[in-house]
Amino acid sequence: MTSTTPRPRPPAPSVPPRLIATDLDGTLLRDDKSVSERTVAALAAAEAAGIEVFFVTGRPARWMDVVSDHVHGHGLAICGNGAAVVDLHGSPGSHRFVKVRDLSPATALEVVGILRAAAPGTSFAIERTGGVHHEPAYPPLHLDPAVGVAPAEKLLAAGADGADQPVLKVLAHHPEILPDAFLTLARIAVGGLVEITRSSPTALLEISGPGVSKASTLALCCAERGISHEEVVAFGDMPNDVEMLTWAGVSYAMGNAHADVIAAASGRTVANNEDGVAVVIERILAERQER
Repeated sequence: MTSTTPRPRPPAPSVPPRLIATDLDGTLLRDDKSVSERTVAALAAAEAAGIEVFFVTGRPARWMDVVSDHVHGHGLAICGNGAAVVDLHGSPGSHRFVKVRDLSPATALEVVGILRAAAPGTSFAIERTGGVHHEPAYPPLHLDPAVGVAPAEKLLAAGADGADQPVLKVLAHHPEILPDAFLTLARIAVGGLVEITRSSPTALLEISGPGVSKASTLALCCAERGISHEEVVAFGDMPNDVEMLTWAGVSYAMGNAHADVIAAASGRTVANNEDGVAVVIERILAERQER
């Protein structure tokens, strides 16, 4: 019987890579949220060969301790789907914000109102640089407690707790609508007012400022380093990775990826639990040695 596990499929020839951009959950991390020894070795080998590694994730900075021990070179990560660039040096909880691309509270309030009308039953959370605030009906958080609990309109008010901290993104959860259907509904209702995507298996939308995405922030970081998109190899598995995979010169969908990601990527590797990122990095380094 032929295995149905997707094998690494090399994309078209490209210029030698100078930067690897990888998502975390469902991509670099295994399902138990660990980083395998093989992957740790591959990341270190890439950095030693002069290839920068960027972690590009929807996670907030305070959830980055899962990879902080595996920082080898510059130690920068793009968090919140492009809303922040974070220096991972230092202990968890003390990571420094290098760049913030925030969502204005006024725009966030407008989006909340639109989605309340378009999808009754939606509950909201507000992700700021100092932590998350959410509504009473929002699903309980497991990784850290909320800074404040109140209706979104109060959380986004000028005098609210944490109002001096930039809004990185708004999260919208619906208990009944299917995830992809909720994403489509929200994008149609909101139009181009903000960027809306998803990375959770549940109906949880992630809302960023207009033009803010993993791709656009990665492009800014690469421009600062004189790196072109042709010199970037990117990895991802969920809709919030699509723009990044489309932008990068070479991109890989994981074996466990969403259908939209498979369609967007130029290549495909094995699943996260099979160390799909490491498999590709090892091949890149082997080909470099052969040259």
